[in-house]
Amino acid sequence: MDICDIAAGAKKASIELAAMDSQRKNAALEAIRTSLKSHQDKIIAANTEDMAAAQMAGLSTPLLKRLKFDAAKIDEVCKGLESLIKLNDPVGKTLSAMELDNGLELYQVSCPIGVIGVIFESRPDALVQISSLCLKSGNAVLLKGGSEAAHTNKILAEIISHATAHAGMPAGWLGLLETRDDVTAMLKLDDSINLIIPRGSNAFVRHIMDNTRIPVMGHADGICHVYIDKAAAIDMAVKVTVDSKCQYAAVCNAAETLLVHQDIAAAFLPLLKVAMDEKKTELRGCEQTRRIIDCKPAIEDDWKTEYLDSILSIRVVGSLSEAIDHINHYGSGHTDAIVTEDKQAASCFLRRVDSADVFWNASTRFADGFRYGLGAEVGISTHKLHARGPVGLEGLVIYKWLLAGKGHIVDNYSGPAAKAYTHKKLDTHWTFQQ
Repeated sequence: MDICDIAAGAKKASIELAAMDSQRKNAALEAIRTSLKSHQDKIIAANTEDMAAAQMAGLSTPLLKRLKFDAAKIDEVCKGLESLIKLNDPVGKTLSAMELDNGLELYQVSCPIGVIGVIFESRPDALVQISSLCLKSGNAVLLKGGSEAAHTNKILAEIISHATAHAGMPAGWLGLLETRDDVTAMLKLDDSINLIIPRGSNAFVRHIMDNTRIPVMGHADGICHVYIDKAAAIDMAVKVTVDSKCQYAAVCNAAETLLVHQDIAAAFLPLLKVAMDEKKTELRGCEQTRRIIDCKPAIEDDWKTEYLDSILSIRVVGSLSEAIDHINHYGSGHTDAIVTEDKQAASCFLRRVDSADVFWNASTRFADGFRYGLGAEVGISTHKLHARGPVGLEGLVIYKWLLAGKGHIVDNYSGPAAKAYTHKKLDTHWTFQQ
């Protein structure tokens, strides 16, 4: 089917999906969960084919980790679906209510965005998360995954489409794009698509932004930092740093740069090196770091690099302010953490670091929609408009203004004898049955 027809079908489906009640959407999500479990062998077989081709093509180890979609990953996405079903429906919430005059009431009510185009990396689990979040929030979705996951993505899209059709969802609410030409064509469809969320490299995201009139939401790089303050508990500092870097190095919320206050560096860095050597993580340090531990020299580009691999750059800083300045200069506005027992230092860091996610005594790996209790995420936004941080259900809705009157006309509120507006806040909520 032509991309224009797919997008037109998604737009038509989005109108119907926007009016779906919570019970029917949750039933469709449960149908997806059940179907993924019952077709597990087919999914794993398709992924095995993708993995073999990727290994033959020399795909890097971090990307191979992202591509793998085994029984454990299927269990994980199914748990995500269970969590999503339990969440409140974000559509139809009354955000504000005001009486403009007697019998004239204005409501601000949440509603779906419409049709969302998502271009994502070689993570088949992302397809399940994105499509299920869009369904729950009443949005149609067009998906383009990495070509290395083509077989896995295709079987997943087929399973989800088939399961939701049986659950009463409108045909065409999910469309899978398969070529780069489809993406190029999609960028021109501002009459059908309301939002594009690209997930990829900085250059890729910039390319998307430069070649479409459709609003774009997302993040380019995940250059995340951990700062070890002079008042840090050393055991905690080692634990948080290791988890931030090593728990899963190939993702955007893994730490790439470690900043260490000079007053604690001599006590902390040798212990960290032992822990990182055990994790087979390469360390690259500034000159002061290399006086304390044996590691490769860090160069200017290291502070700007998202490794997505078992590599950590280290810089010793003279103060909290120097650490914050480094983060705000080199960081990508994604996730940054401080480890300290000093509440004032933590407060300063949390207020001054200009990132979507700023943590105190916790691993950067917590920056995730599922861990935040959002069910899952379509991505992480470092933008400052509409949504920021992990984008879950609330980030996939906007609002509309609903005005209910009794024949009211503006002419009565104009001129010398104009009536006055009451502008009185109401405690009532809009219901579509009222």
